[in-house]
Amino acid sequence: MESNRGAWRKAGRWFKTLVAGCFPLILLAALLLHGLARPRHKTLTLPQGRSETPTAFREAHFQFGRGYIGDGWRVYFNEPDAAAEQERYTGGIEMALADAINAARVSLDIAAFELNSEALTQAILDAQGRGLAVRIVTDDEHGLHDDKNDALRRLQAAGVPVVDDGRSGLMHNKFLIVDGQTVWTGSMNFTVNGSYRNNNNLFVMESAAAAETYQAEFDEMFQGAEFGVTSTDDGVNTFTVSGGEASIIFAPEAEEISALKAEIEAAARSIRIMTFVFSLEELAEAILMQAARHGVSVEGVFEKRNSTASWSQLPALHCAGAAMRQDGSRYTLHHKVIIIDDHTVITGSFNYSRSAAERNDENIVIIRDETVAGLYLAEWRRIWNSAQPLAPGAVDCA
Repeated sequence: MESNRGAWRKAGRWFKTLVAGCFPLILLAALLLHGLARPRHKTLTLPQGRSETPTAFREAHFQFGRGYIGDGWRVYFNEPDAAAEQERYTGGIEMALADAINAARVSLDIAAFELNSEALTQAILDAQGRGLAVRIVTDDEHGLHDDKNDALRRLQAAGVPVVDDGRSGLMHNKFLIVDGQTVWTGSMNFTVNGSYRNNNNLFVMESAAAAETYQAEFDEMFQGAEFGVTSTDDGVNTFTVSGGEASIIFAPEAEEISALKAEIEAAARSIRIMTFVFSLEELAEAILMQAARHGVSVEGVFEKRNSTASWSQLPALHCAGAAMRQDGSRYTLHHKVIIIDDHTVITGSFNYSRSAAERNDENIVIIRDETVAGLYLAEWRRIWNSAQPLAPGAVDCA
């Protein structure tokens, strides 16, 4: 009996020792089981410098240029190198357009004031060879019948239908419609100078509504031989682009001056200009009125050539107190851009000139989107920082 009690005591001590030794393991297992039974909430720590807000665009880099690709839109700027030799002119922003042509599957409708880029010419020839429906509208003197350049005649000889305007006014558009879905436009002529030497921009809208709008204008020229003031007035077409808004105007058949003045008169803080030419007095007056009445800041960079001529509005803006500079590039400031309140961008082929408003064929794009405006503003600052203040006596304000 006593021996049995001793055995039980030993067994009890052994059991207590076992329990004491295993208790931490039992507790850990219980906690793990409890954790698995609860919903799991994981807190992510972003790397330093990163934001939870998705990037609005991605960047693309080119020789002498850069691009920004957003949701439903793209923007490209070239950056001419004054020291560059022409044999280095490869891989520029023209290649973004060439890639779009190479990716086309159905159709290409091209309105080209000039065309001498070999990369673009070959891409168009290849598209024709793939069986795409390719059509071109161009200027007569600067396009199809340019004695110094046979690119358009080569395309025509290869079977690409080419129509020129056959008149003294300019078919000054530079746009391309891809597969009836995407529009490329802006200030860049489809030339070596356009891509590599002159400061230019391209704006792309991946929008069936934009493509339909440009298609109607193209068909008026290609099929109906409607050029200049004889074109059908399609008014101002406005639609959304990736949450922003774009308005398309074709000149000179539309009330483009009134539309441009309306944008200027809506300015509350700033108007920034970078332009090849600006001779429309009514637009300069509207700008100065906003400055005088509402304290709107006005700053502009003009292409140096002819910027102080009697017809240019740089002197009027300068003498009224606006900050004006002349482009410092070795080549040509070819932008036709006005940025309003860091929110609205006016671009396209339209020089702010009497010829653009009354004789030529032009397109204007008004983009109301802070992200896009911010990219154009960065380009404006780059141009502004390299521009030259007016030399003393360059303008007589007496």
